[in-house]
Amino acid sequence: MKVWGVTDVGLKRRDNQDAYAFETVGALGAVVAVVCDGMGGVQGGQLASTLAVSTFLEEFRTRARAGMTVEEIQNLQSAAAARANEMIYTRAQEGEEYRGMGTTLVSALVSTEAAVLCNVGDSRAYHVGEAGIRRVTRDHSVVEEMVESGEITREEARTHPNRNLITRALGPDRNMVCDTYAVPLAAGESVLLCTDGLTGTVLDDEICDAVRGAEDGAAALERLLELAKSRGAPDNVTAILIRNDGEEVRVDG
Repeated sequence: MKVWGVTDVGLKRRDNQDAYAFETVGALGAVVAVVCDGMGGVQGGQLASTLAVSTFLEEFRTRARAGMTVEEIQNLQSAAAARANEMIYTRAQEGEEYRGMGTTLVSALVSTEAAVLCNVGDSRAYHVGEAGIRRVTRDHSVVEEMVESGEITREEARTHPNRNLITRALGPDRNMVCDTYAVPLAAGESVLLCTDGLTGTVLDDEICDAVRGAEDGAAALERLLELAKSRGAPDNVTAILIRNDGEEVRVDG
């Protein structure tokens, strides 16, 4: 298992409110990775995303154990996201500058056999293999609901004026609901976690070409960042690429 990550402020923002991290989970023989996109002003957004990442991973360190089933891992992800939500919500009550802050979250627990995923908001998880690319997660956003109802097309959603409005996030409310997924992961296949700073500028097929066309994951992420910047990169860009090389779990990136 190989893992790489990248984050960049982009070309229009002065501050980076994204956060990401990954680490091995020895008890599960897997890698856990998480990407967050903060909101609520510079101070609030940075705090929310950073707090979400650290709290989520701490829950895994504390509660992961050998022999967990997929359902148990999904429950752990949901509990970790709920704990992060609680931490952000509580902190937001402590000062006016943090009022209403929040963050998206997308996470993956990846072994040499499967990926178990969790998301809140519009940060995404993709599965990339020989058959191509598939978005696993569903955006919790206004435009996603419009696409599903047939009001607009997927292509129209990319430029819709409400494309940045999300319907779920960690932090703004005391209660939060996340979605979880599980997908098989064969040797040679990859999982990509990313914020909308990437998906708002780079097409899914282009993501697929970059991931499948690069021997080294760092080169793939650099190519994706170059594409985003070539199109203005109006938002922060963050991504984690996890590749199942069929070997023992380790972190290279």
